Amino acid sequence: MSRSFSMDGVDGLSVRDVIDMRADAKPNGVYLIDPVARETMTFRDLRVASRAFAARLAAEGVEPGDTVAYAMENGADAARVILGCLYGGYVATAINLVSGVSTISYVLEHSEAALVFIDANTGDLVAEAMTKLARKPRAVTVGPEWFVATEGGEPGAVSALTDGLLMYTSGTTGRPKGVLLTHTSLLAGGGNTALAHQLSAEDCALCVLPVYHINGLCVTVMGPLVSGGSVVMPKKFSVTSFWNHLRDHRCTWFSVVPTQISYLLHHSDRGGDLPALRFGRSASAPLSPDVQSAFEDKFGVPVIETMGLTETAAQILSNPLPPGVRKIGSPGIPFGNEVLIADPDQREVPRGEEGEVIVRGPNVMRCYRNNHEATSASLTGDGWLRTGDLGRMDADGYVFITGRLKELIIKGGENIAPREIDDVLYSHPDVIEAAAFAKASENYGQTVEAGVQVRDGADLTESDLLDLCRSAVGAFKAPDRIYFLAELPKGPSGKIQRMKLAEMALNF
Repeated sequence: MSRSFSMDGVDGLSVRDVIDMRADAKPNGVYLIDPVARETMTFRDLRVASRAFAARLAAEGVEPGDTVAYAMENGADAARVILGCLYGGYVATAINLVSGVSTISYVLEHSEAALVFIDANTGDLVAEAMTKLARKPRAVTVGPEWFVATEGGEPGAVSALTDGLLMYTSGTTGRPKGVLLTHTSLLAGGGNTALAHQLSAEDCALCVLPVYHINGLCVTVMGPLVSGGSVVMPKKFSVTSFWNHLRDHRCTWFSVVPTQISYLLHHSDRGGDLPALRFGRSASAPLSPDVQSAFEDKFGVPVIETMGLTETAAQILSNPLPPGVRKIGSPGIPFGNEVLIADPDQREVPRGEEGEVIVRGPNVMRCYRNNHEATSASLTGDGWLRTGDLGRMDADGYVFITGRLKELIIKGGENIAPREIDDVLYSHPDVIEAAAFAKASENYGQTVEAGVQVRDGADLTESDLLDLCRSAVGAFKAPDRIYFLAELPKGPSGKIQRMKLAEMALNF
């Protein structure tokens, strides 16, 4: 069986073109299996549902190019909504369900979403997020009627350069930035995955990462679409059902984050042979070499470490599949895009020297929505994306990440801006100084902690501030610990030094 993949087959096409192409070539081929709803979707089914959904949006008065948000758990309906938006030339806008109410409010407002699609378990969260919005998108509970052909609407025009996805990512400032990815970028993101992992129409992925995350969407939804394969999509990751899903549906690969690898290592048993499984894939945060080795020893499954960003439609680097050389501790080599280690002027530095990791290719975002300043700071005139990550490249072209220019905290593959936590802590009248920082974690890669200085005589407790943070940004982003200090460490300019604070926390 050939396992070669070329972007030539989808180059210059839109997602609609690829859906139509797959439906024409293999109408009865299985594209998606929802094991919770016990539903199987063929490529013919996908085209019918996508066209019907797009036409229904048009009949509702939604114009091509408008943003349409989705706040949904994984499953066949979520996939149909996203791909239906793309099919009709609408901008699918991802709502991160664990980002906290205030962030969801901001995304709905900033994206100017015409509609927000919800399911049975997300309606209350979205309703709470919309309470303070002057302009509220219409919340629609998705149902089967949205995927049945009706009269009165036709999908709008769409091309490879049409904006397709708006996904928000945290940066070093408090508010998340809206990454705009075209159809070309989305297909290139899926294509880079297919290229690196030698995907074919015979492959079946297990998607356990949320489709509001770039890894879940571009790797395990777009990857099978561009390669003509299939995907199994349970509602969420579960240690108890993970191996059974792989076995029951003869999955050949899966994509997870290091946190999930750690949970599987410590809390699961494979429970029998998995003859179809070729490899597992790790992304979204650095994978501990010790955890990787222990996982492979216990389960006999090779783990391919990769690296990607929301701004690059997921994957930019990957280790080769066996028998290719996998370098533990490295996210690998470029596939489908260019990667350089550069000096502050974006000039390549010699191999082995540290510099900023920069990326160029068709998968790179078009811009940050309504944020010219951030776009100009991140994208150079000749198309290079500055990632903010520090790294070095060895003689064989493998990249090793050594640090971050940005002060981003990456917890379980999710980006958390320290400033966002700072602002919540500063909102309490007794807090004089505040700074959040990352702490290394075996399970999550990093977790959030913070230091504060409070006014004399305040009876404020750590529990009070933790409750404040959980209410504002959600339990996932909230700090695990908050340290009360007489003064936070500062540099010569008076700026609080987060790295110094993190070092001090080791001795508390």
